[in-house]
Amino acid sequence: MNAITRVGVDLAKTVIQIHAVDAGGKLVTNRQLNRDKFLPWCAQLPPGCLVAMEACGGSHHWARKLIALGLNAKVIAAHLVAPYRVQGKRGKNDANDAAAVCEAASRPNMHFVPVKSTVQQGILCVHRLREGLKEERTASINRIRGMLTEFGLVVSIKPEKLRARLNDMLEDATNELSGLARLVIQEAYDQWKGLETRIQWCDDRINAHIKDDAQAKAAKGLMGVGPITASALVATVGDFHQFKNGAQFGAWLGLTPRQNSSGGKTSLGGITKRGDMYLRTLLIQGAKSAVMTAQKRDDPISRWLNQLREKSGWQKAAVAMANKNARILWAMMTKGSTFDPRYVSVKPSNPLVVVA
Repeated sequence: MNAITRVGVDLAKTVIQIHAVDAGGKLVTNRQLNRDKFLPWCAQLPPGCLVAMEACGGSHHWARKLIALGLNAKVIAAHLVAPYRVQGKRGKNDANDAAAVCEAASRPNMHFVPVKSTVQQGILCVHRLREGLKEERTASINRIRGMLTEFGLVVSIKPEKLRARLNDMLEDATNELSGLARLVIQEAYDQWKGLETRIQWCDDRINAHIKDDAQAKAAKGLMGVGPITASALVATVGDFHQFKNGAQFGAWLGLTPRQNSSGGKTSLGGITKRGDMYLRTLLIQGAKSAVMTAQKRDDPISRWLNQLREKSGWQKAAVAMANKNARILWAMMTKGSTFDPRYVSVKPSNPLVVVA
């Protein structure tokens, strides 16, 4: 055990595959452990030993446990591990995956996923629940609309219009709704109202997070960033100092154009869409509202948005605004400053070079 310097771990529900090597990269052990025997085995590793695993369900839990044991726990995104599987796509199994994780962790320029705290994951649970409830609410509304259509009752696509007319349609005895159909639709409407109540509960928890967290409160002040986006960003990222600059943070969110460049010729395409899809969606949705209302404001960012919208269209302007917000967020969180829409950055001048 003292010879082990790096361990690759392939996590699963019941069994965990480990691949351990020494300082020279020579295999020491490659075996499976039951879930309850994994931590006792890791406790025998030398202090500071690197233990790497793929980012998956439970990876942050195991990383926190390993850090508590004095080990250097690292989490790697799955798409960064796959190229190091020597057997390729057709040789995927637990042992090969653990070996690929171990090899990927040895790379000096490897990007690791920051380990989330239990507080961060608690806030993210609220966001995940809210997204699920929203999908259920949409399904409930569509279900009600479909049942009404079967009886010749068609309502506007807007949920507010349906809510305003639903009670009248249920109480109207002149339409073709049968008694059982009225009971079913009323039950579906009660489900809809229950989902609205639960979504409001999630919103209350998010607003409480904004009130208690200084970073989330500061992020909420950005143009096109609301409480849900601010809470999700702070809970997901945690420490913004892990990024060298705002451009790297924007690239991490998948808001930078993908490249297919060669031979000195630059070829840019659409955004990469890497990283957390939920965060990227929230930033772009918030940026759309900023683009659509930019003509009502006179600050430098809004004037830039108006010009970009006329030149490239509102869709590209929204993505550009989302990327700008990501860069501003990084600067705010790392420097402890507040958002000023009228701030104009000044490029530092090059110092004079005196030639003897």
